[in-house]
This record gives sequence, C-alpha cells and structure tokens, in this order.
Amino acid sequence: MDDHFSGLQGTTAAELADELRTLIERGTLTPGVALPPVRALADFLGMNRNTVVAAYRQLAGGGLVESRGRAGTRVTGTARSAQEGFAPDSVLRDIGSGNPDPGRIPDPSHALAHAVGRPILYGEAVVDPDLERWAREWMGSDLQASDFALTITSGAVDAVERLLAQALVRDDAVALEDPCFLASIHTVRLGGYRAIAVPVDDEGMTVSGLRAALDAGVRAIVVTPRAQNPTGASLSPDRAAALRAVLADHPYVLIVEDDHFSMLSRTPYESLIGPGHRRFALVRSVSKFLGPDMCLAVTASDPDTAARLGLRLSPGTTWVSHILQRLVVGLVTNPDVLAEIHAAAAHYAARNSAFADAAVSAGLPVAASDGLNVWLPLPVPARAAAEQLMRRGWLARTGDEFRLVPDAPSHHLRLTVHELDRDERAALISDLVSAIAAAS
Repeated sequence: MDDHFSGLQGTTAAELADELRTLIERGTLTPGVALPPVRALADFLGMNRNTVVAAYRQLAGGGLVESRGRAGTRVTGTARSAQEGFAPDSVLRDIGSGNPDPGRIPDPSHALAHAVGRPILYGEAVVDPDLERWAREWMGSDLQASDFALTITSGAVDAVERLLAQALVRDDAVALEDPCFLASIHTVRLGGYRAIAVPVDDEGMTVSGLRAALDAGVRAIVVTPRAQNPTGASLSPDRAAALRAVLADHPYVLIVEDDHFSMLSRTPYESLIGPGHRRFALVRSVSKFLGPDMCLAVTASDPDTAARLGLRLSPGTTWVSHILQRLVVGLVTNPDVLAEIHAAAAHYAARNSAFADAAVSAGLPVAASDGLNVWLPLPVPARAAAEQLMRRGWLARTGDEFRLVPDAPSHHLRLTVHELDRDERAALISDLVSAIAAAS
C-alpha cells in the first residue's frame, strides 16, 4: 500500500472520505493518481468493503474522483472537461459546438404572460396539470408499456443522473454507447459507476455489444434511440426488435432511453423497451427545439422508478418551476410554434444532407444522418486532420472526446454544419480535402 494511504485511520465512510479529501485538497494526491482498489484498501484498513465503497461514492459525488472502469478510481483534475457548446475565446469558425441554430428556436415572448399564473406553494403537486396532460399523450403514443408515470426534471442530463442514482450503487456496471454523448460519460464517471462500452453502428447499439454488456453484469443501459450523439445513428426496426429479444431475459435491468432529438427527428421512434420490461425510463427534453436554456425534460417510467425519482424532487428544493412548465406547455400546444419546430427539423435535415452530398462529390464518404451534427469518417487520425483545419480557420471536434475505449486514435470528426451557407460549405469541404492530404 502506498505511503499516502498508510496513515488513514477513519473507521466510517464519512471519516475515510474526509481523510482522502484532505489528501486531495492539500495536493498530496494529485490529478490522475489512482486510489487503491476497494478490496485492497478495505483489507488494509480492516474495514468492510461497503464502507470503502460508500467513501469513494461520497468523493465521486463531490467531483473529487471518478471511476474509469479497469483504470480504477482516479483523482479528477481541475482542467475543464469536454462539454457541448461553443469554444470560448476562439477566433476560429466553430464547427464543433453541437448547438441548435438560434434563429430556429421559437420566441417565447408571447407565451410568457400565460405562464405566470397563481403562485405555487410548498406541498403542492410538482407537475403542472396541463403539462402532465400534454406529456402523457406525447410519451404514451410511443411507449409499449401501458402503466407508466411522469416525472419532470431540469433537463435530460438531470434526469439520467437521478435515474442512475436511484437504481445503482458505486461500481455497478452501466452500458453506454461507444462513441458516447459527453454528458453520459461524465455522469457515469462522477457517479462512480463502471462504464461498459457497447459499439454503435449505422443501425444503433449492436446486438453482440449489448449481449456482452449483459454478460458483464450491467444493471442499467443508457441508449439514444435516434439521432445518436455523436454519430447521428438511429435504431432500425430490425435492430430494435433484436435488442428487445436479448433484453427479454433481463426485465429488471434499467433501460434509460434519451430521445433528445424527439420532435426534430425525421426518423420514426424505435425502442428497446418491450411490453414486459419492468424497469424503464423514456426521457425527452425540450432543449433542442425550444432552446438549451429551457431546462426541462419529461421522463415516462415504470411506477416504481417514478416513485424513487419523486423522492429526489421534493417541493422547495429541486422541483422544476411551474412558470417554466406553463411556458413549455404554452409553446408546444401553439400551432404556430409547432410549425416552426417542423420547419427547423426540415432545415437541419436539409443542411446535413446537402453537406453529405457535397462531401461525397469531393471524395469524402459521409452519409447524411439524423441530428444536429455530421459524423465524418477520415483516412487519417482525427486530431491530425483537426490541427490542419485549425490552420485553415476551422475549429472541429474530434471523435476522441466521445470514446469510452480510447484504444486507438479516432478517425472521425463531428461537425456542426447546419449554419453554413452554400459558399461556406464549399470552403469547408475544400479545406477538409486539403487537411486530410496534409495529415497523410
């Protein structure tokens, strides 16, 4: 056992966590340093393994450590983790933000007056009745399960974090798509869970990958049924049916479907949630079509999961503002706003398709996909191509940031191209061809 840990004397989870936290804050344990495996530290200190697990979980909850699967639990650094959004202070043209077009986000001004109604007091229902009626129809039309309950959270990331926290303990295994949405990677690592990578192809999560994850003992699965970020892949009907067949023997594994693109998607919704599955949650946020600042998501889940979620959303602390709930329902029930959302969906699909067609004509084999981004395969490492693009005035995002298993350099770029006009699109493709040649 390393000398750093030989002086630990705590006998409870709180005491052990406090001692480790002191070592981290004083710089004795620096970013990237691995904590001892749970079993090794428990045996060394003569305490129950669950006590060490609880201590590590407290540290993870505070963002001081993160679980990295086989790489163990390591002290986190102060460097900013990769996040969606614009790069700060960059003079380059940012084509990696993953943002919706601000010009395609409906103006909420006309609905604000109707959102301010009777004041809501402590102890009242946490879900606005009008929003619940609309959301039950919205979610129920796609769920095969007839018995479900609704929960409102502050966005999809908040929902996924709470769903995992109410179902898992530290070191539990979670199946994630690989490559994966950045927020899901951070949520699992900071929660102290073990991420099990499931490859994604053009039809979504692979059957063999899911089967291997279940064999590894995953207790939860986080999946994007359509417009997967970063690849843009959507579940095909055949793939979804095959995945449901695999899951039929695992009805108590929690399935979390993050249908983030929902009302903007041009692809029919397909689901892993079969009619007999016992633990499930379908999460849909409004951030892509009403704007990222509209922090609200609807979760339709089995009643037991909803009840546990409800315990984490008590009035007076973490429930979602009823003013925001009324604003959302006022927008999504307005025919003019719905027309704007449908027009935005057509815009994103058309811009992505136009870019893919032009790229193919230039010798870049990319397929148009659903979502806000294009997933561009490269014949060279993505970082090398991105560096060449920077010299030409473009800031792209490499696939390396989205990978769970970084066993080799990524050969993909994720590009947000829907704001480019025809001339800008042509310039980018020309520079991509030159960047690839320079990086070869």
